[in-house]
Amino acid sequence: MRAGDTPVVKDVVLVGAGHAHVQVLRRFGMRPLPGVRLTLISRELHTPYSGMLPGLIAGHYGFDDAHIDTAPLARSAGARLYGDEVTGLDLARRLVLCRQRPPVPYDILSLDIGSRPNTGAVPGAAEHAIPVKPIDGFLARFEALRARALAGQSRRVLVVGGGAGGVELLLALEHRLRGDLAATGGDAATLDFALVAGETGLLPRFPGALRDRFVAVFARRGIALHQGARVAAVEPGAVVLDGGRGRIAADEILWTTEASPAGWLAETGLALDAQGFVRVDATLRALGRDDVFAAGDTIAFDPRPIPRSGVYAVRAGPVLADNIRAALTGRRLRPYRPQRDALYIVSTGGKHAIATRNGLTVAGGWVWRWKDWIDRRFMRRFNDPPAMAAPAAPAAPLADAMRCGGCGAKLGATTLARVLGGIEPAPNPEVIVGLDAPDDAAVVETGGPLLAVHTVDHFRAMIDDPWRFGMIAANHALGDIHAMGAKPHTALAIATVPFGVEAKVEADLAAMLAGANAVLRASGCALVGGHTGEGAELALGFAVEGRVAREALMRKGGLVPGDALVLTKPIGTGVVLAGHMRGVARARWLEATLAAMCVPSGSAAAILAGHGARGVTDVTGFGLIGHLAEMTRASGVDAALVLDRIPVLPGARELAARGVASSLLPQNLRLREAIRDPAAAETMPLFPLLFDPQTAGGLLAGLPADRAEACVGALREAGYVEAAVIGTVRPRADGAAPIALRATADR
Repeated sequence: MRAGDTPVVKDVVLVGAGHAHVQVLRRFGMRPLPGVRLTLISRELHTPYSGMLPGLIAGHYGFDDAHIDTAPLARSAGARLYGDEVTGLDLARRLVLCRQRPPVPYDILSLDIGSRPNTGAVPGAAEHAIPVKPIDGFLARFEALRARALAGQSRRVLVVGGGAGGVELLLALEHRLRGDLAATGGDAATLDFALVAGETGLLPRFPGALRDRFVAVFARRGIALHQGARVAAVEPGAVVLDGGRGRIAADEILWTTEASPAGWLAETGLALDAQGFVRVDATLRALGRDDVFAAGDTIAFDPRPIPRSGVYAVRAGPVLADNIRAALTGRRLRPYRPQRDALYIVSTGGKHAIATRNGLTVAGGWVWRWKDWIDRRFMRRFNDPPAMAAPAAPAAPLADAMRCGGCGAKLGATTLARVLGGIEPAPNPEVIVGLDAPDDAAVVETGGPLLAVHTVDHFRAMIDDPWRFGMIAANHALGDIHAMGAKPHTALAIATVPFGVEAKVEADLAAMLAGANAVLRASGCALVGGHTGEGAELALGFAVEGRVAREALMRKGGLVPGDALVLTKPIGTGVVLAGHMRGVARARWLEATLAAMCVPSGSAAAILAGHGARGVTDVTGFGLIGHLAEMTRASGVDAALVLDRIPVLPGARELAARGVASSLLPQNLRLREAIRDPAAAETMPLFPLLFDPQTAGGLLAGLPADRAEACVGALREAGYVEAAVIGTVRPRADGAAPIALRATADR
């Protein structure tokens, strides 16, 4: 994506999207530091807000209410977002080690990775209990638990851990499951709930008045409370208490006990406490390091112990942001002074809560509403970041700063056709497919049994992740080779990197080419050379050469009336990427789009060929309609599409309905002349997405109708899970536009 006016001088890498780091992003977004680039690496792209988790479990909130969406937040802060899991650090070389991508270099590093319940200290807990953290994994397990409870398979629910988290979780579960069971006609009284509070008892860090209120809540709702006993072991269907105090039967065992740190911290060389948490000084800087900070549940605060609570992580955020800025600018760091007595509001499952501070305890529905107001206000600060400038109208000059990358940056089909129409190549009898009969790639005679297939693609980055962009660019370039039925052979790279500090340029180029080469190697294509240069924006392309047997060559012009039209991937990459540029695309939408673009089409091409495909193209910059129109023209046929069968990427419909569009869409819409009754077609909700430019899109193929369903089944088994039959090929009707649209299939 477009570089700023100032070259990158320093890289700040934030590991984890915890409560402190989201504030760092927001504050740097409000007041950027020239020459400083932020990168957020997080396994959770929708980071849960702990204060709203009980309400989410209880059914008071939806997923998006209780999660901070990192994509718009990172975009508003000008930060790169890497969805990956960190596995270690190389402090000597200042590298963050990740599970999937190459190491990420940093100048300043900050850790806010949270903690998880310590299941390792109790035999059987790791195998038979459900840990509450990481929360994203727990939410999936909760839904499975809920399904079992509603089906009558699980009746006894037990939570281990008497802190505020365990208490809130159990009360939320009890409220939700009893309510859901009653709503389906079941007997809510058949459910049993219990809490094991351990040797320290219920809510040990809270005033006695608060504990007494919750003991009364438990008694009133028939929840068994076991205090003064520690769980010594967990067995299938039960927990065993220590001291011979017996067993407690349970169908579901949830674990919320004392936190444990990420295991990989022990191998980093950072100063850790006896439990393995990162020791930090009063400024939140790791002891003995001037380039590493940490906050949240992952720290051991050296000045004095503080609870591992979201309340303290939230308060640490502004200090952490200021101190990272101070470390970058050579200013003095300020201390973090955690409050001695925080306000705690603990919900009781329904819209009721109990609050305490400074020894005062209050309760009621109004307390829950107060908590709800506080939580929603906090979330608005991050889920509604400052709006990004809207793109200019379609007819605006090229100065529009929100021009798309990827295939959204291509020239329109009509512009390209006019230019190429004026070009007269030198005659060459060895050129089988060239500008005179354009296809997905050029085909050249070699004098042997194989034909040479040539293509080139190049575009500027559409995301701020050079490694993943490299994968997408290579995958896109290979698409034309696959569409022709050829095997990729060699590739030359054409790379552009923004001017900057040598080490930063080298790191970005290395990451980009590493991602690209991984895709090329997997397809059997050798990267044999290329060219690099400086430019305003990160960009990458490839000239790819492939080989294909003469009889196996596939072209656009092979459609036959009666064929079924099969699409191997969903559409919508252009609109989702445009939404990301404007800061309005959700992280899960962006992640699904990037994942789709990273799926290669080589296996799909082989499956299509094996099921008798006669005409194939890859759906890229001109959109589904544009590329289908090319196929019908080359084949002398018409086609009919069934809109509700066309797979669409998550979020694409929502963004299109909001008027979000790729900057190439206005030019692609000129191809509406290929549609019969375009005025009626424009009223269909999917209409704009039919023209959406695709980057690394799927293959569109025509094949015998009696083999289509088997082909789709094989594609789905091979990983193209949304492959579908989307229409049919018809005989050419004189005087009519070639493509007909139907909202649904004929009954």
